[in-house]
Amino acid sequence: MENPKEKIELAIKALENKENKVYFLVQDTKGVQRASVATAYEFVKILKEDGYNAFILHEKTDYHGVTEWLGEEYSSLPHACIESKELSVGPADFLIVPEIYGHVLDQTKEMPCRRIVLCQSYDYIFEMLAPGFTWAMLNVNKVLTTGEGSKEYIKSVFGQGVDVDVINLGIPEYFKASSKPKLPVVAVHTRDPRETMKIVKSFYVKFPQFKWVTFRDMRGLSRPEFAKALGEACVSVWVDDISGFGTFPIEAMKCETPVVGTIPNLKPDWLMEDNGFWSFDPNQLIDILSAFLKNWLEDNIPAELYEKMAETVKIYNEADQKERLIEIFKNYQKESLDSLNENLDKLQQVVEQTK
Repeated sequence: MENPKEKIELAIKALENKENKVYFLVQDTKGVQRASVATAYEFVKILKEDGYNAFILHEKTDYHGVTEWLGEEYSSLPHACIESKELSVGPADFLIVPEIYGHVLDQTKEMPCRRIVLCQSYDYIFEMLAPGFTWAMLNVNKVLTTGEGSKEYIKSVFGQGVDVDVINLGIPEYFKASSKPKLPVVAVHTRDPRETMKIVKSFYVKFPQFKWVTFRDMRGLSRPEFAKALGEACVSVWVDDISGFGTFPIEAMKCETPVVGTIPNLKPDWLMEDNGFWSFDPNQLIDILSAFLKNWLEDNIPAELYEKMAETVKIYNEADQKERLIEIFKNYQKESLDSLNENLDKLQQVVEQTK
């Protein structure tokens, strides 16, 4: 049986050599594209390239995977499964848990590993968290999130009990404008397909003069197909009340495709009055869209809009995302090392005192 001193020393050695395991728990979307899952895969890929022993972790053995929409490069990353008993963790390891999995945080609170919340949608924080419970009560004091607004919300709710790091997500370089003229196509991205149909049908009823305009529901596309369709569209529509970041508008801006969208309950860092067409009322979107199309046909969209879009997306690049993620995990490693070395010192003091 491993004695406590040897266990700590092995954990210290694992951290020093990046041999500790880093698990990112993901939801099974059954083949449906989801930005939050893509982010977890991207983080695992970055950490693997930097020498970490990183894994995608899923709950069930029948996990569908992401091959259809993220491709082989991501689906071939190392995976582990909770149901098949493949999850083996020690004091050097990290378990990264999405904010919606409050029940998992509860179930794993006695595990020896360090657990960190990855918060990409503030609205899901209390979805599976028992009433009256905080993350600190579940032995979690580290959170990684995707915006300053999200950080401020977390701090306002949980107080100083959690330490929050912010990372700006990087949008892949294949999100870019088409080399050909933009098409009279409206790219639509909503959380609920019924919302998409409502937008399309009400628009055609109210503005029959635009019946020749095509709407493109962005569901069901691979990431490269998604980027290509967004780059070809002349405008996009976005409805999302609960996103803490909102990847789609940034992707659209990078494709030089203006956004007509709702303002989420928690305003994203990137959303500004002059980098898109925004409204608190989703019922106003079709009127804003009609006005945009009229101006677009008349070549009357101000150049300042596209300049502001380009300025907005500058900080959301892959190089900065990679650098920041590596910096954050380097700090996580150091903090764990410091804690284990402190525990080792205390243990040795106890041993000395008992001699």
